[in-house]
Amino acid sequence: MKNLWKEFKEFAFTGNVIDMAVGVILGGALKDVVTALVNMLMGVISGIIKIPASLDEAVFKMSIGPAGTVSIKYGAFVSSFINFLLLALCIFLIVKSINKAKDKLKKEEESKPDEAAKPDDIVLLEEIRDLLKNK
Repeated sequence: MKNLWKEFKEFAFTGNVIDMAVGVILGGALKDVVTALVNMLMGVISGIIKIPASLDEAVFKMSIGPAGTVSIKYGAFVSSFINFLLLALCIFLIVKSINKAKDKLKKEEESKPDEAAKPDDIVLLEEIRDLLKNK
């Protein structure tokens, strides 16, 4: 039982799992922001184009003769698709900026001279000293 608990703690508190949990929480919050943005934009566009303010109510009606009409409710799909595109764009921009920052830090680390590296002649002299000690 102790081993199981120990393994669970190692799994649950590693950096990757915690990072993923933070990402899920922020993603949920970002989704709400993007949904509010889409609703606001659709309110403005609906005033210009004369479509329903909420895309969920948008319907295409088509008559099929004496049998009546067919209603195609396309609004919910269009609204979800716009939400998806904006959310994907936001996540792309966030990931791109994080990768750019990581690359910049990596280049700075690579450009720093390695202070721990010893000159070749010192390394050679230390090897000779160690060989002489062993004799």
